[in-house]
Amino acid sequence: MSAGTAPGIIKSIGLVFGDIGTSPIYALTAIFLILPSTPANVMGILSLVIWTLTILVTVEYTFLAMNIGKKGEGGTIVLREVLLSLLTSGHQVAFVSFLAIIGVALFIGDGVITPAISILSAVEGVLLIPSFGATSQWILMGMAGTIAVALFLFQVKGTERVAFTFGPVMVLWFAVLSVTGIASIITAPSVLFAISPGYAVSFLSRHGIEGFLILSSVILVATGGEALYADMGHLGKKPIVHAWYIVFSALVLSYLGQGAFLINHPDAHNVLFEMVYSEFHVAYVPFLLLSIVATVIASQAMISGIFSIVFQGITTRMMPLMRINFTSPHIRSQIYIDVVNWMLLAAVLLMILIFRTSGNLAHAYGLAVSGTMAITGILLTWIFLRRKKIVLSLVAGGVLIVNFLFLSANFHKIPYGGYWSLIIAAIPFGIILIYVKGQEKLQSALIPVPFCTFEEEFERTYRDAEKIPGTALYFTRDFRQVPPYIPRTLFTNGILYEENILVSVIRTEQPFGVTWGIIREVTEGFSVFEIYLGYMEIVDLDAIIRETGVQERTIFYGMEEILTVHPVWRIFAAIKRLSPSVVQFYKLPSGKIHGVITRIEM
Repeated sequence: MSAGTAPGIIKSIGLVFGDIGTSPIYALTAIFLILPSTPANVMGILSLVIWTLTILVTVEYTFLAMNIGKKGEGGTIVLREVLLSLLTSGHQVAFVSFLAIIGVALFIGDGVITPAISILSAVEGVLLIPSFGATSQWILMGMAGTIAVALFLFQVKGTERVAFTFGPVMVLWFAVLSVTGIASIITAPSVLFAISPGYAVSFLSRHGIEGFLILSSVILVATGGEALYADMGHLGKKPIVHAWYIVFSALVLSYLGQGAFLINHPDAHNVLFEMVYSEFHVAYVPFLLLSIVATVIASQAMISGIFSIVFQGITTRMMPLMRINFTSPHIRSQIYIDVVNWMLLAAVLLMILIFRTSGNLAHAYGLAVSGTMAITGILLTWIFLRRKKIVLSLVAGGVLIVNFLFLSANFHKIPYGGYWSLIIAAIPFGIILIYVKGQEKLQSALIPVPFCTFEEEFERTYRDAEKIPGTALYFTRDFRQVPPYIPRTLFTNGILYEENILVSVIRTEQPFGVTWGIIREVTEGFSVFEIYLGYMEIVDLDAIIRETGVQERTIFYGMEEILTVHPVWRIFAAIKRLSPSVVQFYKLPSGKIHGVITRIEM
């Protein structure tokens, strides 16, 4: 199948565009809750919506970001890896890494609010059914909570079995958005003039600071735009870009249709649902059910995206090791992280309980999205400048200015619920920062032994020592700097096997690829074995070792017991205690594993 064929496009529509595809449910509703729906305002907002989608999604992601990647892989961490290879200053490297940490944290914060607002806004459509018009908000919250619980419970099983339905369902969703939008546009065709950016400029100049602040609600239409780039490695660039043209057209038709409905019905509150109820009364209940399914698919895409981002963070050593289950033997993006899943569910339920309605949630939404896009804009502009691509640098710089306008407008949401985005994002941000700094401090305390020194000591010890029959494996990040637990085990404790192999598992700067050579004998009884993995690669390490013909008797790895009274390092110590070891992470045979503890004072 070529990258741009229909199956690839349909799959992309199902797996990438659920989030941005369900924003028509709540975006204009949220905007016109705080803005009078006069014809002039409607035309101005429609123009802002269309050009926001054009600049922040089409230009920033499909034109700029998707032309940068490694082996077709995309995402914030990929941009970081690309930029780091172009930098020489240590301060710049540290700053870029710090930006990437903020970007990952904001993405997770965004991922908590997305399922809450999407599912709540869909179930609120029940209120337009006459017999359900008096349904209390608590019941709607209960329905949304039940759907969320079912969605997160389902994660452990993996979505491979039902993922094939996502594409057709979302294609149907976008087709319905297009048809209902066109039907409404016919009643007020003048809304088509909103395609002109002049209406957006006129609206902003007319409303001053109020118009500027309304950008914090307009950003809702671009939620999920970052998924185009983040999922590029899973689905390919061409099908995502081609799918976006279809999705963009459907979204524009839906927003123009909703604008036409608002011009004819300025008192409308739940715009999309009231429009469909008015035009296609008989088909309203099927549309409502379709919208709920679409929001579940949108939420699923966000959850899978967070799992992928966390996995990237683990393999690039930005995050602590976590237990990961691979739910599909065929699709490498199908992973499940238990602790992340349940923390997300708890946070989503908390958001539903605190904010109660999708309208209230809209006050908290947008800060994380605009922050993530701004960080992407900074990294893109920096990369193009370092590569001396003047035209692309100017385009990226212009987009970055727009990013900062949206981000600045969203700051006013902080006291009205936006602080929850920051609180949620602060949790992974704090964990990542403490972990990264803790690892740096830990590595400085664990003074490695130079390889040549270790080799000399091994040769002297091996000649005269009584050896245990069999082969022992010792895991190390890089055998050239031997971690202190290995010489302590071999020389101090006298645990010396007939064959001793240092296994280095090295994550490369490329997202994918698995290579290894032969087991290289350094001296009698001592060998080294290097395995190179892309930082997004999922491997069966035990199978690789089996393929070399090694039948190890035991596996050693280093553990640290941290002694500290410092409150920050106590948190780091707790993270280390709760994290699985590297051999547990790679699911090596548990009956052969022995951890060697080193006590470190911090």
